[in-house]
Amino acid sequence: MPSPDTVTAGLLVIGDEILSGRTKDVNIGATADFCTDLGIDLKEVRVVSDETDDIVDAVNALRARYTYVFTTGGIGPTHDDITADAIAKAFGVALPIHAEARAMLEARWRETGTEVNEARLRMARIPEGASLIVNSVSAAPGFRIGNVHVMAGVPVIMRAMLEALVPVLKGGKKVLSVAVRAAVGEGTLGGPLGALQAQYPDVKMGSYPQMGKDRVMTELVLRSSEAARLEEAAGKVREMVTEAHRKAGIALPDDAY
Repeated sequence: MPSPDTVTAGLLVIGDEILSGRTKDVNIGATADFCTDLGIDLKEVRVVSDETDDIVDAVNALRARYTYVFTTGGIGPTHDDITADAIAKAFGVALPIHAEARAMLEARWRETGTEVNEARLRMARIPEGASLIVNSVSAAPGFRIGNVHVMAGVPVIMRAMLEALVPVLKGGKKVLSVAVRAAVGEGTLGGPLGALQAQYPDVKMGSYPQMGKDRVMTELVLRSSEAARLEEAAGKVREMVTEAHRKAGIALPDDAY
C-alpha cells in the first residue's frame, strides 16, 4: 500500500492521431520524467480518441483515483479539438470565452499579424472555475480545474506548460527552478547545453524555443531540489549563453538572467 503522503498522478493522452499511429507520442516519457523529478508517482497512462464521452469517462475515473491528472492534446483551434468541451462536461460547468486567455492570445496575434477569427478564439474557451496554465511558447494557454491539468499535445508546448505548473504542484521534494533567456536558437545551444546536462545529471535542463517572436529566442529552464547545485549549474549555463552571444555578435537580451 502506498504511504498516505504519496503524491500520485494519472496521464490522459487524447487524440485519434496517436491511436492511428500518424503521430508518435513523446509526451508520456516527458511527463514521467517530470513527475519523477518532483517526487510524484505516475501510476497510470490512458490513451483515448477524440470522443467527448470517452474523454469524460477517463477524466472522471482518473481524477477520483489520483492526486493529479494531466491531459495532453485537443485544445487547438480546429473542430476536433474537443478536450475543453469534455472537461467542462466532466465537471458540469459552462465553457465561456475567458477574458484573460483572449487578451493573451490577441496580444500574440497582434505581434504576428494574425487574424482574429472564430476558430482561433476556440483556444480562449476555458471551463468556469478553471485557472490558466501559462504557455510561454505560443501563448495559447492550458488550464487547471480541480486536480486536472489540461495541456497542449505539441511536445515543446506541453513541456513548457509542465514547467509552468512546478510552483503549484506538491511532490515528495521541493523543486527550485531558474530560467535563462537567449537570443540564439536551440541549434546553437544544444551541444554545449547537452554537455552541461551530462556534467550536472542532478539538475534537469530543458530548452524551449519561443515561437511568434520578431527574433529568435530560446528559454532554458533548470530545475533541482538542491539549491547549491542549481545555482552552480545556472552559472555555467549563463557563461555558455554569454559565450554563444559573443560568438554570434549578438547582444544578450535585457531579461537574459
